[in-house]
Amino acid sequence: MFRFALAILVAGIVGLPSALANDSSVISSYDPSVCAADSDVTASRLERAVAAAESADCLAMMEAFPRPELERVPEDWRTLGLYSFWRVGPDAVALYDAPGGHVIGQMPAGFNFVNAINTSVEGWIQRVGGEWIRAEDTKPVNASRFTGMLLPADWTHPYAIILDKTGTRASLRPGEPGSAESGYITRRYRLVNIFARTEDDAGKVWYLVGPQQWIRQELVAKFTPTERPQNVAGRWVAVDLFEQTLIAYEDDKPVFATVISSGLAQWPTAQGIFKVWARLPSDSMSGAVGQPDAYALQLVPWVMYFKGGQSLHGTYWHDSFGYRRSHGCVNLSISDARWIYDWMLDAEPMADGEIENQVYVFSSGVYASEAAAARAT
Repeated sequence: MFRFALAILVAGIVGLPSALANDSSVISSYDPSVCAADSDVTASRLERAVAAAESADCLAMMEAFPRPELERVPEDWRTLGLYSFWRVGPDAVALYDAPGGHVIGQMPAGFNFVNAINTSVEGWIQRVGGEWIRAEDTKPVNASRFTGMLLPADWTHPYAIILDKTGTRASLRPGEPGSAESGYITRRYRLVNIFARTEDDAGKVWYLVGPQQWIRQELVAKFTPTERPQNVAGRWVAVDLFEQTLIAYEDDKPVFATVISSGLAQWPTAQGIFKVWARLPSDSMSGAVGQPDAYALQLVPWVMYFKGGQSLHGTYWHDSFGYRRSHGCVNLSISDARWIYDWMLDAEPMADGEIENQVYVFSSGVYASEAAAARAT
């Protein structure tokens, strides 16, 4: 996934070079130009980027801005603890009126999940609705406990969050393999600062996250302030489909940031400015019955519909936030969805007593695969 990113802060800055002689106490504000490559045309773009990254001024900047420790929103322990989520199938599964009883229906083949209300009978689970399913046709699911971040009032520079699940070592230079000498290994959902951006000889984008610590662009999602659209006010959210991020605003003030999973290329999330037209503590969702991509999801928590059947909602069936995953909805962790749901409801009512929240969906870039497909047509 080709991203053009801003970012959040580095972990594990170790072994700072001795060239770091500048007194970082004199650096009081983030200045991206300090680590930016100069315009010397006698050297390659990559060489200029590396030279700038290893300059005394850039090293001092990195020392002055260590890895941020932002406050996380609380876990929605009630929903996470109260519900019992189970994957069913993927083949068609019989529904029974009692354990070992009569078949009274079936769940069609597909991406199906249920909430179990009774697991006390060995070999069986009872779903919401009362029907029983053989336990051998199900698998328990542990919902993600990820939570997004409250943004500081003095947010002045870009943050990003690590998406990589594999633990990738940073490279000493853009385009090179990961190196233990860098002293940095990616950790999913950690925050980093991006101090510089450049491209390697193959055109891949890299970010500087610490002294001699370069990571590939696709390993992070950036959080960048968005200008408030015309006629949008109060409490609203901006969803960036390219970065797979959501930032919540109170008028022009960003207050919360997290990663999301929006619609896949074949089921894109609608772009534009929308009003939240319905809010439900939970709702069941289904679609494409009889098709290979059929799905049925019981009791999806904290649902905020904004465009037909597309909504912001909590998600218990995956922990792949930061990557496109859905049939068009904006997937959030359960805790993040709960925070946004409550925060929106706590907005100042309009003159008619109604609460109006808006969702601004846009894309700050184009995925490399889609750009290549467009060039081929």
